[in-house]
Amino acid sequence: MLTSRTAPRIAAIATAVASLGLLTACGSMHKKDMAFSQESLPAAIQVPAGHKVAWETVGSGDITYECRDKANAPGQTEWVFVGPDAVLKDRAGKTVGRYYGPPATWEANDGSKLTATQLAVAPSGAGNLPYQLVKANPATGSGALVGVSHIQRVALKGGVAPADKPCTAAQKGQKAVVQYQADYIFWKPV
Repeated sequence: MLTSRTAPRIAAIATAVASLGLLTACGSMHKKDMAFSQESLPAAIQVPAGHKVAWETVGSGDITYECRDKANAPGQTEWVFVGPDAVLKDRAGKTVGRYYGPPATWEANDGSKLTATQLAVAPSGAGNLPYQLVKANPATGSGALVGVSHIQRVALKGGVAPADKPCTAAQKGQKAVVQYQADYIFWKPV
């Protein structure tokens, strides 16, 4: 029985349920729009046709450089890339793995891990590491990384050798750590 006291309550509940339904519908539509696309990336780092995105992560952490002798240039020094140490998170911000090296290793929290061989790089903007495409070696363990064939490094922020810290003969052996962030997109054959 509908009374003057229950009618407003029922109307409020119906409005809340309808609003929740609309929010859910809009939320699911938004997720479809956020699927990764490589169309705007340089051709050199695009994954060949016949592959699909298997996993998207955001890596953030440190890149270590060491002041060393420049290869084939006696008496000259330069900052040399030593390796990364980063946390991998999914698009919701949950920690799902690590990226470290050398050798460059991606390790998922489920225990699967892999290394890879660089295929190509392309400039990504001043002060940022380059875009990168690597060919994955077979993964160990079982989990998210099993079957991954390629990994792209995109959406880069920072990570280049320090421009404000000298690397001279007097600094040889010194290390510098810089912060960076990048998206790592993992691809599997269709």
